[in-house]
Amino acid sequence: MVPAITESAPLGPWQLLFWGVVLVCAVAATVLAARIHRTNGKADADASDPVFWDLFAGLAVVVPALVIPTLASPLAGLVLAIIACATAVAAYLGTPRVIRWLDNRQRRRQALPAVEAAAATHRRLLAAWQRYELDPALGIDYPDMTDVRRPETAALVRAMREAATLRTAHETGEYPPAVARLEQALAAAESAAGVAAHVSGVQAVGGVQAVLAGLPGSAAGPLPTQ
Repeated sequence: MVPAITESAPLGPWQLLFWGVVLVCAVAATVLAARIHRTNGKADADASDPVFWDLFAGLAVVVPALVIPTLASPLAGLVLAIIACATAVAAYLGTPRVIRWLDNRQRRRQALPAVEAAAATHRRLLAAWQRYELDPALGIDYPDMTDVRRPETAALVRAMREAATLRTAHETGEYPPAVARLEQALAAAESAAGVAAHVSGVQAVGGVQAVLAGLPGSAAGPLPTQ
């Protein structure tokens, strides 16, 4: 005889583990997707549409993952239901952190071209300043460029430290503006030291506005003075 569908059957540990994993993944994915769509679509009149389909698709997996083990073992179904509720609560509370992580990753990806351009400009600025330390002729002609007692030179050193710190800290949002400030500090130091235009390292490098223009949501404009 063929057993009735409602007849209890043994549920092995591997089967229980399988349905538990399916249930946890389905519940977590459903709550996460629905809350992300609801958060991102608060200003959209049709925001409820993707949320509905998120819930519909999730329930299409969650319901069988609960019903099938329950038919085999009501106790297993109760345990899975408790696990599903705990997963839903954890996913709901953890969604803001996931949203922040996704937003930060998207911003880093969008800022990557600007960061790469800033890194190239940073290297050229350091090479331009190192000429005054490594070239004896320039060191004799413009001693103020290596004299940290000069306010402009001291500001240049601080700007170099700031840019180096942000580069090693992988601060994608702050690094390009720091490189732009370094360029301004080098230009101010060279101007105060009386460096000729054909010798100026800033003239050879350029690109402060191009660095900032690559930042997402930024508008190229004058930088604040320090």
